[in-house]
Amino acid sequence: MARWTAPGGLVLAVALLAGSPASPALPRPDHIVIVVDENKLFSRIIGNPEAPYINSLASRGAVLTNFFSLTHPSQPNYLALFSGSTQGVTTNASPAPGSPFSTPNLATGLAGAGLTFAGYCEGLPAAGSLEPVHENYRRRHNPWSNFSNVSSSSNLPFTDFPTSDRYASLPTVSFVIPDLVHDMHSGTIATGDEWLRNNLDAYIQWAAANNSLFILTFDESDSPESNQILTLMVGPMVMPGSYPEPVNHLHLLRTIEDLYGLPYAGDSATVAPIVDVWMMAPHPVPPPEPQSSESSKRCGLLGIEALLLMGGAILRGRGGSAGRPGPRLWPSSRRGALG
Repeated sequence: MARWTAPGGLVLAVALLAGSPASPALPRPDHIVIVVDENKLFSRIIGNPEAPYINSLASRGAVLTNFFSLTHPSQPNYLALFSGSTQGVTTNASPAPGSPFSTPNLATGLAGAGLTFAGYCEGLPAAGSLEPVHENYRRRHNPWSNFSNVSSSSNLPFTDFPTSDRYASLPTVSFVIPDLVHDMHSGTIATGDEWLRNNLDAYIQWAAANNSLFILTFDESDSPESNQILTLMVGPMVMPGSYPEPVNHLHLLRTIEDLYGLPYAGDSATVAPIVDVWMMAPHPVPPPEPQSSESSKRCGLLGIEALLLMGGAILRGRGGSAGRPGPRLWPSSRRGALG
């Protein structure tokens, strides 16, 4: 704050503003693990005593209470979450009709940014396998297996998921796809809930101390009347609470892309990211660029000239003209209180 006293004792103060706070930045998790469960309406999970673990995650995470799947049946939703498009697929036929696809997707976006991707499917018989069915594994729940531009080395069985002492070796973004029994498709809600606790709780606890994120979503509901599904996020960058904005799998993909500054795949470019769930830190405000000495002199002289003109105008007003009293000023006893 610079102060200058004009003739007559009037003190003028000039504030020099270095800049306004920058808009907040999205977080950048070191790792994201996304679990996709199957065929359950939102209301069948939240508040259900058969899913105590998932409800415990909801109590300490961000719950998207107005999240809807795009369509029925399962496969188009998996494709949309991974690539921003259903790729014209309307059935669960495997391999997906029209595949292999070569359109942009989450894996290619990450690879282009020097980041990594993997999908871990429970029951996949071997890395890179394209078998449509193996015991309780279904390829229709494995969207990356339908893309020619995604390396087969990213298509992994869940047995390859790192152990708790190696979570730091996880890819930047991973999907975990339980089998039909453990994703609640053919098994019970209680079975799926317990599988999630037994297999992902250690990662979720590790993520809390290691700048990493866990996301649970579903492919679709089991109701013809409503396709509302549970999606929640847990991690140190997440602000717990309920978030009612209407969103779907495309918004979730767009959010992941924006967290890492990736190009937008398919229709994710047409929707907004989910931004209100994050505990965000502001960008650091850069210091002002130094002015040259000549520039500083010119600015200083212009500022002084402006202040002199202001002071002169005020003094003329105090003196009045043609017998008319000048403008009323604050009494000296009150003048200092303006601050």
